[in-house]
Amino acid sequence: MRQQTKAIGITTFCTLALLLAGCAGPSRPPADNERSAAPAVNQVATVPSAQIAQPSPVVRADDWAPPLQMSPEEEAAYYVSRLADRRFVSQYGGPDNPRPWYIAAERLGDIGLPAVPLLFSRLHTDDAYELMLVLYALQLATQDPLVTFQTDGDYIQLPSVLDPNANAENRRIAQQWWERHSSRLEFR
Repeated sequence: MRQQTKAIGITTFCTLALLLAGCAGPSRPPADNERSAAPAVNQVATVPSAQIAQPSPVVRADDWAPPLQMSPEEEAAYYVSRLADRRFVSQYGGPDNPRPWYIAAERLGDIGLPAVPLLFSRLHTDDAYELMLVLYALQLATQDPLVTFQTDGDYIQLPSVLDPNANAENRRIAQQWWERHSSRLEFR
C-alpha cells in the first residue's frame, strides 16, 4: 500500500513537471528566419507626409503598447494620444501586397464604448492624418455591441475610410451620429 501511494505520488509529480515544462515554451530566442514569420505586431512603419495612407519600409519598435493600462478608458486615452504619430503603423499582407495597419485606430476600435467620447473630443483636429484615423476609429468603435445596444443598432457608417480627401464629409456624418445618440449613451 505504501509503495503504491509512493508510486502514485512520483507519477503525479513527473506528470506535473512535464506539464509545466511543456507550458513554458521554448527556452531560446527565435532565430532570425523565425522572426520574419512572426506577426508584425512590434513592427512600425514611417509614413511620409506626402503619402498619408502608404507606409514606407518597416522598422522595429517596441513602444506600440501602452505601458501599464489600468482600465479601458486609460488604454483608450493612450491610443488616442498616438493617432497623430505617423510612425505608429505596422504592415500586413506580406511583401507582395503590403498594407498599412493603423495600430492606434484598430486598438481603439477594439476598445469600443470607452473610446467613443475621447475620439469625439479629437474630431476637430487640424491634422488631416489624425482626423482620418479618428474617423476610422470611430467607425470601428461605434460598432461595439455596448454602443449599438444603446443606439438601436446605429453606428457611424462612412462611405470612404482612410482617405484624407473624405475627411470633411466623414466628419459631418460622425457629428450627425453624435447629435442623434450622445444623450442616449451611458459611458459608466
